[in-house]
Amino acid sequence: MQAVGIVVEYNPFHNGHAYHLEQAKKAAQAELVIAVMSGTFLQRGEPAMVDKWTRTKMALSGGVDIVIELPYVYSTAPATDFAKGAISLLSAVGCNSFAFGSEDGSIQPFQNTFELIDSHRTEYDQFIKDSLKTGASYPKSLHYAYEQLSQMYPAPYIDLAQPNNILGFHYLEAARALNSNIKPLTIPRVAAGYHDALKEDASIASATGIRKALASTNSLQSVQNVVPTATFDYLTDWHTKYNQFASWETFWPLLQFTIIRHTPSELTRYAEVTEGIENAIVKAAKTSSTFNSFMEKIKSKRYTWTRLQRMITHIYTGFTKEQLQSFNLPSFIRLLGMSSIGQAYLGKQKKNIELPLISRVAATNDAMLAIDIHAAELYNLSIEQGTKGLTLPKDYQTPPIRC
Repeated sequence: MQAVGIVVEYNPFHNGHAYHLEQAKKAAQAELVIAVMSGTFLQRGEPAMVDKWTRTKMALSGGVDIVIELPYVYSTAPATDFAKGAISLLSAVGCNSFAFGSEDGSIQPFQNTFELIDSHRTEYDQFIKDSLKTGASYPKSLHYAYEQLSQMYPAPYIDLAQPNNILGFHYLEAARALNSNIKPLTIPRVAAGYHDALKEDASIASATGIRKALASTNSLQSVQNVVPTATFDYLTDWHTKYNQFASWETFWPLLQFTIIRHTPSELTRYAEVTEGIENAIVKAAKTSSTFNSFMEKIKSKRYTWTRLQRMITHIYTGFTKEQLQSFNLPSFIRLLGMSSIGQAYLGKQKKNIELPLISRVAATNDAMLAIDIHAAELYNLSIEQGTKGLTLPKDYQTPPIRC
C-alpha cells in the first residue's frame, strides 16, 4: 500500500488542511495518508488549543488514515530538529513520500536551495556569524546568509522568509541527513497565508487566523465557514465543557507560579534558557498580570517571540538541557488513531516498521515517552482548573482512536 506522510499540528484542523490532504494523496498517488502530529505543546512554543485526542478525531474525520504523535522533544524544537523528528517517524512507519504545504508550491526550487546551502556551507556559516555579531537574531541571521549566497549563485530558489517554505526546506534537509528514500512533494498554499487574519466570507483561513478570531470574538460562529463540520462540532463540544480554548493566557496562573518558584539560576537548567534571559523572566513574571504583558517585558531584538515561548514551555514542563542532549532520534512510534484503511496498513506493514509501535503506554518504559506523558498531565492540569472532576483523557489510559 502506497502511503504519503504529512507533518501537522492541526491547531485546529480546517478547510485548508482538508485541501492539503486531498492534493497530497493525488500527488503521491497514495492509498492512505499518515500524519505525524504534535502532541500537547507546539513548535511555536505554545499549548495546543485543544488536546491531542480531540485533534486526532478531527484528523480522522478529515481523511487522515493514521495519526502518530511527534514527541515533545521534537514538537517544541527549532525547525531543524522538528523536521528531523517528523521525517524520521514517517520514514520508520513506511511512507513512500511526504507532502508539505508551501508558499512556493514547486519542489525544484527547494532542491536548488538545499544544494546551494549544502555546497557552500563554509560561506553560509561565515555569513551567519557576521550577522550575529551585529546583534541580529538567529533567524534573521540565517535569512541574511541565505540572501547573500543566493545573490552570489543565482538560480530559482525558494523565499526563505516564508514560514512554510522554511519548514519545507528543513524537511528536505532532514531526509538527506537520514539517508531516507522518502520522496518529497509540495502542495501550494491556497487563499490564506500563515499569519493572515480571518477574512469575512472566506472558505479557507490559516489556523493562526482562526485562533485569533476565536480569541477576539469568543464566538465559534465566526469560524464556522472555514472548518469542516466535524471540526466545528468538536470545537463546540470542547468550548461547552471548558468555556475556553487552551493558550498561554489561560495557563498564566500556573505558569507564573512555576516561574516564580524558581531562582534565576535554577531556570538555566531548562532547555533553550540562555545568556542571562533568566533574570528578565523572573523579574517580569513577578510584575505581570497577564501572559501578554509578561512577554512584552522580556521580548527584545535578540530573542524572537517564538524562541521565548519555547523557553517558557520548557520551564513549564520542566524539560531540561540535560534531557534534550540525551536524545537524538525518536525511539518509538506512538499511535494516536487510525481508520479502517490505516488499521489494514499497519497489519500488513507490522514486520517492516522500523521502531516499536506503541498503542498503550502503561507497559512501556521509555524516557522520551515519559516526557510526553508528563507534558500531557501538565496541559490537562491547566485546562481542568475550575471544572468538576478530571475529564480529559489520560495518556496511560487512552487507547488509539478508531474511526
